[in-house]
Amino acid sequence: MIETIKYAEYEWFLWLNSFHSPFWDTVMFWVTYRFTWIPLYLYIIYFLYKNIRFDFVRSLLFVLISVGLADRITSGLMKPYFQRLRPCHDPMIQHIVHVVGNCGGQYGFASSHASNCFALVAALFILFKTHKIETKMLLFLSIWAIIVSYSRIYVGVHFPTDILVGGLIGFLIPFALYPIITLFKHKNSVI
Repeated sequence: MIETIKYAEYEWFLWLNSFHSPFWDTVMFWVTYRFTWIPLYLYIIYFLYKNIRFDFVRSLLFVLISVGLADRITSGLMKPYFQRLRPCHDPMIQHIVHVVGNCGGQYGFASSHASNCFALVAALFILFKTHKIETKMLLFLSIWAIIVSYSRIYVGVHFPTDILVGGLIGFLIPFALYPIITLFKHKNSVI
């Protein structure tokens, strides 16, 4: 049964990894590159400051703690514990994996890119809902998180379950943190 699931994931991964071309290789290289999104992160900080000025520091800390914890759980705990090889390191398929850039570390379960992106989206969702900020930014960021997550499969460094589990962990962390954060709020604070 486990072998059947493993081979099914190989097939799923190889299918998702097969949609490549020189154009998309370049696009996905930049989508997955960690420093590409610094302008977006700076804009998010500005957006928070502009819209939640009275509670900016607490809101920013909530986002940073959510993303940091998501990263720590996936990269610092799960990858060393599960030691699941990345597709580009897996001897069963590495010879047919389309790799863009370098393969990265040896282990890939769970994806910290997916976890971090979805932690950011979920934390901002909570903040925007709490502060009654209506914005199209959440839709954009949700699509962005999906594209960044898929880019990890495209470049050959994560299996689909790495992405799904990482994304789920990242999404759940802000919801778990929010009740704890609200325990420490000031009387006049909204968050």
